[in-house]
Amino acid sequence: MIHVRQPGIQTTVQDLGRPNWQHAGVPVGGAMDLQAHRIASILVGNDLHAAALECALGGVALQFTSAALVALAGRDVTASLDGTPIVPWRAFRVERGALLALHTGCRTTIAVAGGIDVPIVLDARGTSLRAGFGGWEGRAIRRDDQLPIGRPSSLSERIRDHLVEARLTIARWGAGPDLLPAYSDAPTVRIIEGPQFAELDDASRTLLLGDSFRIAPDSDRMGYRLSGHALRLTTPREMLSSGVTAGTIQLPPGGAPLVLMADRQTTGGYPRLGDVITADLPLMAQLRPGDHVRFVLTELDVAQDQYRRIEHDLARAQRALQLRFAAGTDGSY
Repeated sequence: MIHVRQPGIQTTVQDLGRPNWQHAGVPVGGAMDLQAHRIASILVGNDLHAAALECALGGVALQFTSAALVALAGRDVTASLDGTPIVPWRAFRVERGALLALHTGCRTTIAVAGGIDVPIVLDARGTSLRAGFGGWEGRAIRRDDQLPIGRPSSLSERIRDHLVEARLTIARWGAGPDLLPAYSDAPTVRIIEGPQFAELDDASRTLLLGDSFRIAPDSDRMGYRLSGHALRLTTPREMLSSGVTAGTIQLPPGGAPLVLMADRQTTGGYPRLGDVITADLPLMAQLRPGDHVRFVLTELDVAQDQYRRIEHDLARAQRALQLRFAAGTDGSY
């Protein structure tokens, strides 16, 4: 069990979302940074569909009422365990009664072996904040909530046993640098041309692909509103709603682009200028209000190659951990 001492600005239970319910108008949701979420799950031996906590901007304190295996992942994460600094991207063991404090971070995943054991709603455990279902009572966690932890896998137990036997709090191994997204407060993000991209006027097309945009303060899990430049189509138009996805760049009537994120709606009626490629979505997910982003066009085959590379690397990392802690081994090389 996890006793919430400080909930932070917005901490929710999240998983991989509900992609199979879009036909019914249910937002996909899930973790904003799916790559960080999956890496943290791998590090503690969880199934990739296990639920974890997603914390926005730090300020979280969690007390564990039982021993646990935990991993943190995200951008600019600083944390401590009973006052001792804890590094992200590695598994660490938590003893009963210990206090984990997350000081800073943008969107930080806190994965616990066994996952956060909340009910499954529409095939997933993640929180849908706008609809008020899933996760912990359909809301962000609050002070003094008691979050249940599921039963750890046999792999999770072997990882923790290794740390205990080696008298380690933090594992010496972790996610390698090649596996981590290149987080930045001003990334250049690759996009695929959208169906209305060619309808932008020349000045707007130059701005979209040449200048940086600032993440506006009213951005949230549903979408990031971009400020700094107003874009225009050559001819204003009204459109029928069509399907949208994570990373779709829409152009509302005011001219400020909007990048759809995890809690996006399933369809939209604004012009679609482009789509952030899946490989670069973690860079968008880890932006704070006031950060900047630039866009550059890329081709579909490049986006597909990058997607396959990341999936291959994650599968290889998961397999490597399974082999290292296979039954009968001691976790050492």
